[in-house]
Amino acid sequence: MTGERPGGAATRHVVVMGVSGAGKTTVARGIAARTGLVFAEADEFHSPASVARMRGGVPLDDAARLPWLRDLAGWMAARGAEGVSTVLACSALKRSYRDVLRQGPPSVEFVHLDGPAEVIRERLAGRAGHYMPASLLESQLATLERHRPDESVLVLDVSLTPDELVSAAIERLGLAAGAAADDRPAGGPA
Repeated sequence: MTGERPGGAATRHVVVMGVSGAGKTTVARGIAARTGLVFAEADEFHSPASVARMRGGVPLDDAARLPWLRDLAGWMAARGAEGVSTVLACSALKRSYRDVLRQGPPSVEFVHLDGPAEVIRERLAGRAGHYMPASLLESQLATLERHRPDESVLVLDVSLTPDELVSAAIERLGLAAGAAADDRPAGGPA
């Protein structure tokens, strides 16, 4: 699953998805470090109003998420047009959200970090410095739409260590090891 840009250079675009606390950022950063894909954290693309809403314990609705998802798809498409492959940490909980992300570059691959809610709750309880409160986990679990047979999604068990998750994603997606990538979201929000 690669996207061809004019001139023939193929790019790869991977979205590491799952509920808050599943390890998306850790795994996506690990993939970027080992493969050279440029990393972006989808949370950094949220508007200040959306961040304030989530910080207050209010989940975003689809209307609030749509511009954010379009920005993410546009970011991946712009990087692809530059010949740059990407890895994005993004919840992508619903099929419709994943479909918006697929409208960006020619091809997007998804890695779903999935597993027991108890494991994720424990991780959230120990996490500091994130605006997403643990109280929103239940709304995320309720929102999560598991992939359907017509979606190509690699599902990995969150019970694995971060290193095992990174290795499994790289191996199963057939990503090549490369130079260390800059983990700033190139062309992302200011």
